Amino acid sequence: MDTKKTLVRGELVLPVIVVMNSFGVVLMLYSGTGISAISSMTYALSEVLPVFSLGTWTYIFQSMLVLSLMILRKRFVPQYLLSFGVGFAFGLMMDVHKGWMQALPSAVPFRACYFLASYLIICTGIALSNRCKMPIIPTDLFPKELSDITGTAFSRIKVSFDLICVAITAVLTFVCLGGISGLGIGTLLSALTMGKVVGRLDGWLDRHVEFVTYQRNGSYRRRKLRLA
Repeated sequence: MDTKKTLVRGELVLPVIVVMNSFGVVLMLYSGTGISAISSMTYALSEVLPVFSLGTWTYIFQSMLVLSLMILRKRFVPQYLLSFGVGFAFGLMMDVHKGWMQALPSAVPFRACYFLASYLIICTGIALSNRCKMPIIPTDLFPKELSDITGTAFSRIKVSFDLICVAITAVLTFVCLGGISGLGIGTLLSALTMGKVVGRLDGWLDRHVEFVTYQRNGSYRRRKLRLA
């Protein structure tokens, strides 16, 4: 028997995703287990070249991802610019969260809870991004679109992308700062497992939720992502 799906407006989910993902990234960093793999490069750049904040380096990195996708597509894609606009809001929220989060308790038991919460928040946020049928944050858009371009499973693209980000971060901070900074067991765990967890959440959303968005012609976009 088919499960009745819950209809959810993508336009309402999008701002929730921006707040969730930015909060999750900063919370993971505050946990002391290392920043999330996908944001590790921008953190490294903000430490090596502190002339820009973490949020500003996030804008710059995201613009490079959007440009690289257009190069791979071999055409200009206006929707990618909308994605960059969402990424700009994401970067702003990262700086906002980083400003108030220092007030949270910093004892080890709390930090363990922060890591677990941040991991689940980021995974859920990415899964919602993949399914909400709205422009999404470029760091989430990149592995999703690369999966579509290459025909490779999203989980494989996601894990590979995260590991590359971690490797570049390790080299950059070691060479420029004299030691590896911003990376920890949480970063490695995220890089190795987050793609698989997101793939499972994508499958659950496909079975239980139908995201709809308003289109000028009255139609609805229905796009599937290869999970494995």
